[in-house]
Amino acid sequence: MALFPRLSGLLRLTIGSVIGLTLVMAPPSARAGESTGVFADTSKIAAIGGSITEIVYALGEQSHLVARDSTSCYPEAALQLPDVGYMRQLSPEGVLSVNPSGILALHGSGPKEALDVLKKSSIPFIEVPDRYDHEGILEKIRIVGKAIGADAKAAELAVETDAKLKAAEKQTASIKDRKRILFVLSMQGGKILASGTDTAADGIIKLAGGVNAIGGFSGYKQMSDEAVITAKPDVILMMNNAGRATPDEELFANPAISSTPAGAARRLIRMDGGYLLGFGPRTANAIHDLAVSLYGSQVTD
Repeated sequence: MALFPRLSGLLRLTIGSVIGLTLVMAPPSARAGESTGVFADTSKIAAIGGSITEIVYALGEQSHLVARDSTSCYPEAALQLPDVGYMRQLSPEGVLSVNPSGILALHGSGPKEALDVLKKSSIPFIEVPDRYDHEGILEKIRIVGKAIGADAKAAELAVETDAKLKAAEKQTASIKDRKRILFVLSMQGGKILASGTDTAADGIIKLAGGVNAIGGFSGYKQMSDEAVITAKPDVILMMNNAGRATPDEELFANPAISSTPAGAARRLIRMDGGYLLGFGPRTANAIHDLAVSLYGSQVTD
């Protein structure tokens, strides 16, 4: 994450929920298998990652939770749980201080040194993949449900979520003129940090029927003025509730932004970061809301 050394703490909280690809299990003593994991004791689970906590609540299994990380801000009831820190800056002492019976962490949690200590402890540790697509959400639900012994509930939630996602994606199926969207993570010193491919931003843009204006790199990268102008975005997409918000005037005063179709038309969409990029049970609603902001009445029910 060397790309983000200066980002504010709240902004880093949201970034923490947008990175991850694979499932990694704890040491053999904590494993229940190579591809899936089940905690032997689900009485005191520490949930690391906003979408993990959200899924547990959606399953109605929140009584198993003993703690959460700082990115776990939804539902509001989760805020009553002890906070063990930002998911990408965990300390083993902080996590272990709540005496968990298991640690359920979203891939991308860290730092690596802290995870190494946690995985070598006597506490079972399961790491959940975070793929930024339709199937990735369903997989996440099933893995979380399996881990806490709520397979049947997870299967039901996955079916319900699948139907909602399909309906949300169908709403933009007939739109031919797809908007080019530039997701701006931050603007510091006039420099634009934007999303390429293989990110949660890229995933939600595609699901909402848009086109990521940036396709030449993966992850998040600081853009040159020339690259921003060449991208020709129709719309700028940014997060709310993720540290200091860049004022509209500051954004559109940027020479590169002002030289794009989005800048000329002052087209900017802001959405809550956890809601927009969480890839959990609420993502179908986020897809719909983003699509309506992009296409208005062209979105069909």
